[in-house]
Amino acid sequence: MAHDHAEHAHGNRGRLGAALAIVVVVLLIELLGSWLSGSLALLADAGHMTSDAIGLVVALVASTIAARPATDRHTFGFRRVEVLGALVNGALLTVVAVTVAIEAIRRLLTPESGQVDGLPLLIVAAIGLIANLVAFSILRRGDRESLNLRGAYLEVLGDLLGSIAALVAGVVILTTGFAAADAIASLLIAVMIVPRAVSLLRDVVRVLTESAPRGTDAEQIREHLLQTAGVVDVHDVHVWTITSGDPVFTAHVEVDPGVFARGETDGMLDRLGECLKGHFDVAHSTFQLEPAGHAQHEGESHR
Repeated sequence: MAHDHAEHAHGNRGRLGAALAIVVVVLLIELLGSWLSGSLALLADAGHMTSDAIGLVVALVASTIAARPATDRHTFGFRRVEVLGALVNGALLTVVAVTVAIEAIRRLLTPESGQVDGLPLLIVAAIGLIANLVAFSILRRGDRESLNLRGAYLEVLGDLLGSIAALVAGVVILTTGFAAADAIASLLIAVMIVPRAVSLLRDVVRVLTESAPRGTDAEQIREHLLQTAGVVDVHDVHVWTITSGDPVFTAHVEVDPGVFARGETDGMLDRLGECLKGHFDVAHSTFQLEPAGHAQHEGESHR
């Protein structure tokens, strides 16, 4: 499991590094394009990409720290740093969305802000679209493995949608002369970012509050364990995640006294662990074996 996590972390760092290089190049191109065309949409998207570049750096640093081994002080290692990186990215996405929306509305209310040259806008938006498609493809392959990587993926997805909006705005301005299309595109960029930021932050809160992983039913796991031969009762059940795709399970398991008498505790632990790993994809599990009736000696918080 640790080996698989290390391989995923290494692959994630490679994806993040490649995406960061693409984002920085496109950011510089959009700044130049905004200056040449006077496009507000390109400037807004460049601002968005600046936050993305910062977010990708945060994600890359978080991924590197998360790969460090566990210590006596940090017994689970540093894997949750990836979740903190996702939290920063989610916050950045939210701030950018609100800022872009406010600026877009202001520009719609003040049409005298200036004219936009549609051709440079169209060319730069097309370049941005191609580059963001490449970055999107790189990060898409690993977004389910890590909340941190998912945050970076959502930011690049926002860039991709922003490039499409800017491209459409360029076509409209070039063919109709409707300059307000630029501000409208900026507003659309903001609207498309918000639900993705909210979704990411919701998943981060789920991990940080140590809630059960999405799609995991602790009672269902308990009922499944009760079907194991020799198990009398299961209580004090806890299931949470250290980081994305790394669930942890603990429980007190009351067993038939004969299990202790016959020295079959090792076999019982093996069966319980294989049950969780095989049916619920939980590789990190801890069981406290107890003789039947032991729960009566425990406090209410352990039942």
